[in-house]
Amino acid sequence: MARSAVKRGEQETAAAVKKVKATDKPAGGARGGITAPVTPSSDLAAIVGKDDLPRSEVVKKVWDYIKKHDLQDGKDRRQINADAKLEKIFGKKSASMFEMNKHLSAHLKAVKA
Repeated sequence: MARSAVKRGEQETAAAVKKVKATDKPAGGARGGITAPVTPSSDLAAIVGKDDLPRSEVVKKVWDYIKKHDLQDGKDRRQINADAKLEKIFGKKSASMFEMNKHLSAHLKAVKA
């Protein structure tokens, strides 16, 4: 039976974290480091938590937050209307979903070995 995308992502994340701990080297591979753990800034940690996470999990948690607080624009679902926490991340009241990753990357640091 095939693995679901969620299960595959969880297994790849667990494997990357295990590799980082065992070798003291950042995770690499064909996925371009998306599974490598990153440390969120204090502003971003208010949304995703303070623990080191892979970038993919950070984006997932931000989307969960956006959906939970109904922050997508009613007319144009591609626009995200920032609340106080997201405004610190985006630096403005509204951002498109396509520029969200650019704003998130400014609040993420690679875990140093």
